[in-house]
Amino acid sequence: MPEGKIAVVIADDHPLVREGIRKILELDPNIHVVAEAGDGREAVALARRYRPDVILIDINMPGLNGIEITKIIRRELPRTGILALTIHDDEEYIIELLKCGVTGYILKDIGADELIKAVLQVARGYQVIHPGIAPKVRDYLQKKEASFSLQSEELPLTPREREILIQVSLGKSNREIARDLYISEKTVKNHLTNIFHKIGVSDRTQAALYALKHGLSDGKLI
Repeated sequence: MPEGKIAVVIADDHPLVREGIRKILELDPNIHVVAEAGDGREAVALARRYRPDVILIDINMPGLNGIEITKIIRRELPRTGILALTIHDDEEYIIELLKCGVTGYILKDIGADELIKAVLQVARGYQVIHPGIAPKVRDYLQKKEASFSLQSEELPLTPREREILIQVSLGKSNREIARDLYISEKTVKNHLTNIFHKIGVSDRTQAALYALKHGLSDGKLI
């Protein structure tokens, strides 16, 4: 594995699709595809072997499906980002994968540049939601919590904390947030600690979903 590169495993049961994804990803000098899997069990085995930064998975895989793969990898390899790349935009699939801990969910109609960007963002630990499915995620979450629906101005956050949460939902790092808001990185970290505690989440991915649910994110591909 070349030093400093993002290690990626591609899991899809169509060889031509895997080949196409590999060629696209390796256009970026920071990405190195370490292995390809044609079924779910092979995907898990390769993830255990290579411990990649990112694994791209399709939902409908022989052996183990994308949901089962996600559960295993999230449990055994918490540092590996899981990016679902699929044709399915059904609410059921989307929500179930997000519940299982998938880091990103994108559709196969995206362009090459967007795919590369999504992998880079997931490797950095950021949530990636395809713009076409963001409204479905938001609608589902709002329906589930209709009796506890909050408007952004009613959230238990200060104006500065809401501002920082929005920046997190856009996939920005602490350094980028500090630069854009003209505050120190230490201040950003302190605010994030308070934000996570107030909204009852433990990481940036959950915080980004919270922002989406409460209308603090524009639903762009981040």
